[in-house]
Amino acid sequence: MAYSTLEFTLPTGFVYLKDIDPTIIQNLRYNTAENFIGKKIDGYKSNKVILTKNAAEALSEAQKELLKDGYSLVVYDAYRPQKAVDSFIQWSIDNTTQTEKIKYYPDINKEDVFKLGYVAKKSGHSRGSTVDVTIIKSNELLSNNVEITSRKLINSESILYLNDNTIDMGSSFDLLSEVSHHDTHLIEHKFLERRNYLRAIMKKHGFNEYQKEWWHYTLNNEPFPDSYFDFDIE
Repeated sequence: MAYSTLEFTLPTGFVYLKDIDPTIIQNLRYNTAENFIGKKIDGYKSNKVILTKNAAEALSEAQKELLKDGYSLVVYDAYRPQKAVDSFIQWSIDNTTQTEKIKYYPDINKEDVFKLGYVAKKSGHSRGSTVDVTIIKSNELLSNNVEITSRKLINSESILYLNDNTIDMGSSFDLLSEVSHHDTHLIEHKFLERRNYLRAIMKKHGFNEYQKEWWHYTLNNEPFPDSYFDFDIE
């Protein structure tokens, strides 16, 4: 029998994260215009995080440990419908749409985002056990509007930093750049320590990192390793 809530009946094996752990902050960026495309993405009809039950329960265990240290998880993305991925593919070949380049992909051509490994045509997110996360102090509130500032890197180049009041990891969520690689040499040591703190907790609770994106984690032994789902987030 499919897992059911009052809002929507999910496929068997999937849950709403709030039903597993309502303390985790949900902020689906693709349900807003604040993302690398610059508009709300197909298939995102609400700010409700959906995951496989296995992934949601593992994430809840990570949250419990973070709360003891005075932090909370913030989820930027989780289950992602295949139709959303398809819209990314269309965006990558449309040369007329470059509105968010300076914020999200300043150093690369948009048509190269798949080749460089920042986006996948068959995304782990569509399997339901991959999350994009960061942390925030548990007594702080997430900002609804990002504050944009310029930041100089170790190599003296500059990036834009989008501050939403989460813990500063040296680069913003979804900045498609080498500076977002987990172990980059382009940021100060304090930022690497924060990334490593989050990585250690996520790995302890069953998630593997993706080296090119400090925010991206996939559950070990995910329940649907070869399935890509396309139901809407609602």
